[in-house]
Amino acid sequence: MAFPRRVVVLAVAVLVTGCSSTPPAPTSGSSRPSVPSSPSVSSIVPTTSAPAPPVWTVGATPLPLRQDGFGQILPTPPELVNRSLPTTDLLPPPGDGRYASTVSPVPTDVLARSTWQPACPVGVSELRYLTMSFWGYDGRAHTGEMLVNARVADAVTRVFGHLFEARFPIEEMRVVAAPELTLPPTGDGNNTTAFVCRDAVALKRWSAHAYGLAIDLNPFCNPYVRGDLVLPELSSSYLDRANVRPGMVEPGDVAVRAFAAIGWPWGGEWTTPKDIQHFSATGG
Repeated sequence: MAFPRRVVVLAVAVLVTGCSSTPPAPTSGSSRPSVPSSPSVSSIVPTTSAPAPPVWTVGATPLPLRQDGFGQILPTPPELVNRSLPTTDLLPPPGDGRYASTVSPVPTDVLARSTWQPACPVGVSELRYLTMSFWGYDGRAHTGEMLVNARVADAVTRVFGHLFEARFPIEEMRVVAAPELTLPPTGDGNNTTAFVCRDAVALKRWSAHAYGLAIDLNPFCNPYVRGDLVLPELSSSYLDRANVRPGMVEPGDVAVRAFAAIGWPWGGEWTTPKDIQHFSATGG
């Protein structure tokens, strides 16, 4: 799993409640102000509606720290129990609503904002930059980005092609930035990502993410659990796997099957820790 990147600092999101496995379609409506019957009335003033304030701002509230450096494990806020936040577009969405992907060497600007540094266990030439279409919780198609190991790049794009075809909802897919590794934890991130140059959780060795050989899928909806530690720290509601909500990974579902087809086992089948968000080429 891609923790402890401490916080998702990017998105300011408005909560849209959802309860089915398919993201809800957007709705539209219109209203027409009543106009006085006399055409000579000059007191007609156009009215504008202020945008509704966000009911949840991701990354806004740091958590009190535990002795192990993680945030306090707190109950899931009501606004996130049925999490369904809209996606902020960082890249142009697919114009035709069809799945599209690209594989390329890592652009200089992307590398500069990533967690890569010379001490990482992979060189820049061993990584690839992917762009891939995905369906958001808002029922719209978006374009995400990801860094992965070059030897798994094509396989990963096939996996996300299957998820797109199944309309499996993903909230966010972007490259993790270096400052996120040291910012105070907020426990509310939900970024689907692969390469993060860091140690494995609570271990003094490189994570499979540091090689670009692991992916965390909707981590808030699919928490990491070890003893009393739950990551993200506000995601405890999603430990109830019988309450199936959008974006959750379930045994034998499209995500598990798609990753299994490229030889990647699922951390949700581990005993301890149980890493429900985690798929990896290394099995760890």
